[in-house]
Amino acid sequence: MSKNADEMTPHAGTFDFILDAVSADHDINAYINLLRRDGNLTLVGAPEKPLSVAAFGLLFGRRSLSGSPIGGLKETQEMLDFCGAHNITADVEVIPMQNVNEAYNRLLKQDVKYRFSIDMASLRSEGARKEEALAKA
Repeated sequence: MSKNADEMTPHAGTFDFILDAVSADHDINAYINLLRRDGNLTLVGAPEKPLSVAAFGLLFGRRSLSGSPIGGLKETQEMLDFCGAHNITADVEVIPMQNVNEAYNRLLKQDVKYRFSIDMASLRSEGARKEEALAKA
């Protein structure tokens, strides 16, 4: 998500699809304007307040705005397979489960550039450390 109009302007009318996972208040119209003709922006985030949508941004480009709840395992796997087949990646910050409180505090301070992804393998490593400590006791 960018709030810098200079960064976004060159990309106006270039995207077929945008997946908006932002749950905070933001200018949805800036992203609608990035869509090309017949493009779609799908919301999966749920901001606390209603988003204001300018109708002309949708009408003149035959663009559409849709929403979807987060999919189940089958849909998620299909999406991951599609992304893998088409070399689609995302910028994320991977954190171990042990740092989830620190990540939450960073969210509160708005000190987050990318979406956090928890490394679930860190749960196993935490469990292994506890087992080792119990075995030594």
